[in-house]
Amino acid sequence: MPEGDYVRRVASRLDQALAGRTLTYCVLRWPTLGGVDLTGLDVLSVWAYGKHLLMPLSDGSTLRTHLRMDGDYYIERAVDGRPSRDSRAHRWTSRAVLANEAWVVIGQKLGMADRIRTRDIRRLFAHLGPDVMADDFVAEEAGLRITAQGERTIGAVLLDQTVVAGIGTIFLAEGLWAWKVHPTRPARDVPDPAGLLAYIRSILWRSATSRQIGATGDPRPGHETEAHGREHLPCRRCATPIAVIRVGAPPYDRPAFHCPTCQSR
Repeated sequence: MPEGDYVRRVASRLDQALAGRTLTYCVLRWPTLGGVDLTGLDVLSVWAYGKHLLMPLSDGSTLRTHLRMDGDYYIERAVDGRPSRDSRAHRWTSRAVLANEAWVVIGQKLGMADRIRTRDIRRLFAHLGPDVMADDFVAEEAGLRITAQGERTIGAVLLDQTVVAGIGTIFLAEGLWAWKVHPTRPARDVPDPAGLLAYIRSILWRSATSRQIGATGDPRPGHETEAHGREHLPCRRCATPIAVIRVGAPPYDRPAFHCPTCQSR
């Protein structure tokens, strides 16, 4: 599943292509949006909250989408304000196709799409925790939310979007590896949870603003992460083979890569 860094990159790209421009073409292939035509509306901006992409429009509504596991957005040049004949917009996997005079934005394999009133956004996201990449994110306050989870494992807590939004399996693994904390340690026993979140936020932003996605800032193949995706490969600190366990309750459990030595239980 795309994490906060990638969602921010997508939001930035869509904002550059759509914000301040009038829609000249719209196709929404989603059960609840089949009759909706946004043609003629202005896109005010495109921004992200956690892993949600939000597109406020000039009529007071917002198009909200989520990439889930397999979704992504593509941008192509428009031809007379529409997709070209050979555009990927015509593929059956296209769920949202929006165009202006310059660009066509195509949402492929989206996991969710709906249209909401812009004024309802705050209420709809009230159940989510603070966005770890938001400008107003306060690590100390979010750290208290982590500690308040008590006996829950820190791996499960970091993936719980109702505690802190925007963290997925990659940055869970990278943060806990840097902090030398095992994914199954009780959340209340994690040292300096505010510092942990501040660190995760910093590497998320570095990834979001770098030329290449990655948790380390090292673009060389095989060096993008310290722990995630490196099962059986030697830990970069102690050479112990990296292991992986599942955290969270099924069916929403996810892999947590870690070093069994550096991150002792």
